[in-house]
Amino acid sequence: MDFFLSSMEKLFITTRDQVTITAHLFLPVHSHRKLLVVNSATGVKQQVYFSFARYLTEKGFTVITYDYRGIGLSKPEKMKNCKASMRIWGSQDFKAVTEYITSNFNEYKKYCLGHSVGALILGMNKNSDIFEEFVFVGTQNAFVGNLKLKTKIEAYLGFGIVQPLTTTLLGYFPAQWFGLGESLPKYCAYDWRTLILNRKSTNKLLDKTDDYSKMLTQKVLVIRAEDDVWLTEKGVKSLLNDTYPNLKPKYRLIKTSESEKGEIGHVNFFRSYNKKLWNIIVNELI
Repeated sequence: MDFFLSSMEKLFITTRDQVTITAHLFLPVHSHRKLLVVNSATGVKQQVYFSFARYLTEKGFTVITYDYRGIGLSKPEKMKNCKASMRIWGSQDFKAVTEYITSNFNEYKKYCLGHSVGALILGMNKNSDIFEEFVFVGTQNAFVGNLKLKTKIEAYLGFGIVQPLTTTLLGYFPAQWFGLGESLPKYCAYDWRTLILNRKSTNKLLDKTDDYSKMLTQKVLVIRAEDDVWLTEKGVKSLLNDTYPNLKPKYRLIKTSESEKGEIGHVNFFRSYNKKLWNIIVNELI
């Protein structure tokens, strides 16, 4: 049975280092007492996930979306002075969200969807153990050696030359100039460069922060789109084998023929025209 959306509430969550993160809480009329938090992809604003969140409330889920510091509604007035990094996204921002969930929804079954970098930061937060199961969408160890030739060349040029040059000149990375989402604080850009150019990829970032990745033992549904040019099976398997070896993965390759528009890519799984694909997640967690 489907349920109607009751409300969407704006939340302001304060991290331990006193940064305010803007989130939204989606509440169903009839709750199954199951909660899903969405960890966004790099430079992707939480509004991209709103249609997906509303759909899940129709199925009885409570959903939380949020913007990491330096992104969307959590962006400071001046990007140049923003100290955010991907490591801080995991160890401070995501941690604050999990603390909010524990305080307010302790009796709920809890799930976490990690889109792209949103899955990589799980290992930076000890509280990731509160979740019953994870869903990974479009995520991998993004080391350039795992990419296909054309994308590999683009990655070397983009992250080896263009990204560090523009970031150094401006004090932040103007990702929107290159069709890569929201502008990024410089340390987020440097962490992204590490993910691409360092052979250890995610594990290199985990070396620089508290690492809880090997403690995670939950089930995880790993979704990969056939037309996501930045993703390869090799990179996906590397993430599950080398970074999260104790998770219990189930893999799901989505073919473009399953999409209404024949288009999924790295972000478009969450577009409303791909609504029928969302049942892949609902059926896993219901």
